[in-house]
Amino acid sequence: MKDYFHNVAQRVAAAVGSAWAFFAALLIIGVWLVLGPVFGYSDTWQLIINTFTTIVTFLMVFLIQNTQNRDSKVFHLKLDELLRAVKPARTGFVDLENLSDRELDQIEEEFRYLHQKYGDSMSPLHRNLHERTTRVACKRGKKHRKPRRSNSVSHRGNGA
Repeated sequence: MKDYFHNVAQRVAAAVGSAWAFFAALLIIGVWLVLGPVFGYSDTWQLIINTFTTIVTFLMVFLIQNTQNRDSKVFHLKLDELLRAVKPARTGFVDLENLSDRELDQIEEEFRYLHQKYGDSMSPLHRNLHERTTRVACKRGKKHRKPRRSNSVSHRGNGA
């Protein structure tokens, strides 16, 4: 069921995001406007477009949310792989999406400070930040372990 919904959501999102769908929506609105005088701009005439747009909007919210959730997950997995594969990267940042907003704001402020003070060079503050994010992740029950190496793909390092 989940795969079926995903496939339908992907197809519908691609179709609705196309130029053809936009022009089809314009055509529907145009037909509705032309029919206004025929129905005397009645409550029924208004109810037709209101009901149609409400139903479409309601259904699209779920489809769009599904595709955004999937895209976000894929994006995070790709970034996690980059963090794992690049030797000097801090793998403690893999679970940043699980931190609280307050913790993320603190990390953001530290990066601003580091960027202003050091640019891209490493500093003791970088190491301190890495230790603190690792400690926060461990407190949340996230164990840092070395990722398994794939035999089929060669990696430069695991970032640990």
